[in-house]
Amino acid sequence: MPPKATPSQMRWAQRATEAAVLTALVLIGLKAWAYLATGAVTMLSSLIDSSLDAVASLVTLIAVRGATRPPDDEHRFGHGKLEPLAGLAQAAFIMGSASLLLIEAVQRFVTPQPVQMPTIGIGVSIFAIVLTLVLVTFQRWVLRRTASLAVEGDSLHYVSDLVTNVIVLFGLWASDRFGLPWLDPLLGLVIGAIVVRSAWGIGVRAYQVLMDREVPDEVRQKIIAIIRSVPGVSGAHDLRTREAGPDLFIQLHLELPDALPLIEAHQISHNVEARLLEDFPRAQIIIHQDPISVVRPDLRGSAA
Repeated sequence: MPPKATPSQMRWAQRATEAAVLTALVLIGLKAWAYLATGAVTMLSSLIDSSLDAVASLVTLIAVRGATRPPDDEHRFGHGKLEPLAGLAQAAFIMGSASLLLIEAVQRFVTPQPVQMPTIGIGVSIFAIVLTLVLVTFQRWVLRRTASLAVEGDSLHYVSDLVTNVIVLFGLWASDRFGLPWLDPLLGLVIGAIVVRSAWGIGVRAYQVLMDREVPDEVRQKIIAIIRSVPGVSGAHDLRTREAGPDLFIQLHLELPDALPLIEAHQISHNVEARLLEDFPRAQIIIHQDPISVVRPDLRGSAA
């Protein structure tokens, strides 16, 4: 998990979602034309996926813009949970597309239909692969700098779109080349399974964030190491963490020597907070100071 992004970096997350919306709209127009020309189930599956991508990306764009707003009087902890809410919406949209696709694929197994004008579908699929690859590359670049859950959700289902477009391309070519009417609906079912898996992963991740799940253990260990590296700190306990969009919340009890003057204890706590913010600039930190003897009675009276 990379450090939490600054407001400047989060603007790149907005650019990524804007690019995703534009890409989806372009592909919707092309794939609708290609489906009307070919009648292929695989092209229909790709059209449905792109249509719901557009809706999901719009939801994501609204969420990313909202999540970066600072706290206000009614939302003291900020608006970061708009991101996982967008993730759940994405999962629902993608599941819906998978259901429609699976139904259509089964119907085509019952009543097979040949693919018409496959060259149109092949050309559109190649263009979709190139355009989607450019978008995914940009999204991954943004993810390395922002750790945005909404952008990650967008990127995941556009990666699945890449696989979908490759399958569509193969299906159209093979159906035309070898005359296999059952191949088109079969590949439609394969695409449906890929879409379901993608939606499940996004939904689980969003649910975990909404339920205030602890950050990964390696991040917790990094936080503990930073705290212990600050001079004057005797230890720490009761570390609690959670994420909300671009924000990381950290709460802990700081162990300090019994005889330490309050002003010095305050300064050490301030130093701990400053060190944590160097690695987690979007963190909101609460520190409770404990005399070491309260936590470790064997050190009662110790000035160490």
